[in-house]
Amino acid sequence: MGKLDGKLAWITGAGSGIGEAVARRFAAEGATVVATGRRLDRLEQVAEQIRREGGRADVQSADLTASSEVQRVADWIGATFGRLDILVSNAGLNVTARSWADLTPEGIDQLVQGNLASAFYVARAVLPIMRAQGGGVMIHTASMAGRNVGVMSGAGYNAAKHGVVAMSHSINMEECVNNIRSTAFCPGEVNTEILKKRPNPLSEEDLGRMLQPEHCADLILYAATLPPGVTMNEVWLTPTYNRGYVAALGRKL
Repeated sequence: MGKLDGKLAWITGAGSGIGEAVARRFAAEGATVVATGRRLDRLEQVAEQIRREGGRADVQSADLTASSEVQRVADWIGATFGRLDILVSNAGLNVTARSWADLTPEGIDQLVQGNLASAFYVARAVLPIMRAQGGGVMIHTASMAGRNVGVMSGAGYNAAKHGVVAMSHSINMEECVNNIRSTAFCPGEVNTEILKKRPNPLSEEDLGRMLQPEHCADLILYAATLPPGVTMNEVWLTPTYNRGYVAALGRKL
């Protein structure tokens, strides 16, 4: 018997990285997974892998920066399943030109739309379903950059992820009376595709010391399976060899 038997989970950003790891882990625990992202081919690959492993997965591709597409998927979930137990809002992005000297208006728009507006669109779209059924769980992938301002992530990413953390807390403030729980998940460096946008390349040793997507999936599963009367408001997860800490010590990264 799985920890999520009978549950329906919507995972955004499910085509790779943390989202893919969560989709596969949730399905292995018995959940029916709806996988969403922009890349239909990647989503289909993830869903097919889940099915080969005996799980249940549906694919609904969407550009999460477009509110109409987000609403379309939420409406499909409501019409098809009549409920939504868990939302893992994981879509996000960064840009290479992220310093103030290089940041462009187009880059700012990408960062705000891809990290903050998309999270708002998804949360807003699922709230009516969760209210009607008497509760639900939302887990939003923010970042340590959503709690600690630093140069490496860039001004736009820092600001957008701080907004995601604030958004998640505001959901608990208003929706706790509807038994809706929201978690702001703030990981440190994770070995995902977003690292390819870093201005400076990373070595295999660097990547191996980071969090891996499966580590994040383990914690997200724990947050999703807490008793209904318990909320994990916010949680940090970092690699033990924290490159930010090492830099502060003045040692070579």
